[in-house]
Amino acid sequence: MSRNSRVFACTPDDVFAVLADGWLFPSWVVGASRMREVAETWPRVGSHLHHSFGVWPVLIDDETEVLAYDPPRHILLRAKGWPMGEAQVDIQVRPHPDGAVVRIQEEAVAGPGSLIPTALLDVALQLRNAETLHRLAYLAEGRAARPTDETTAEDEGVGE
Repeated sequence: MSRNSRVFACTPDDVFAVLADGWLFPSWVVGASRMREVAETWPRVGSHLHHSFGVWPVLIDDETEVLAYDPPRHILLRAKGWPMGEAQVDIQVRPHPDGAVVRIQEEAVAGPGSLIPTALLDVALQLRNAETLHRLAYLAEGRAARPTDETTAEDEGVGE
């Protein structure tokens, strides 16, 4: 089972604001390339994201399901990526003096990926999930850094 953690310069609520937006999934999950559909109930337990992974023209459509959801502390996902198999991804977020500490733990639970020796698979997952946390931090910290009085041109009637 692979484990990575990182301190984010934002609150746990900022992290969960990103996790709760299913359309952002390919922005932070390494290997996910596009979203096809996000359940209206996302991220409630039992809801699904329908995504693709790979690089065009070799894209594989699959899905991820929420198994547990306790914001802003914990989300447990079952990620499918056939033909590689399925993984259980556990993301835990805790307050930290500098913001939040985020831990991602991933384990292959079905399919060919689960047959790869753990020591070998963990090396690949460690590298991938280090980048996943890096991307998630950019999104969550960027969200936290926006001024609360920020507006858009449309809000201000520009161009009318």
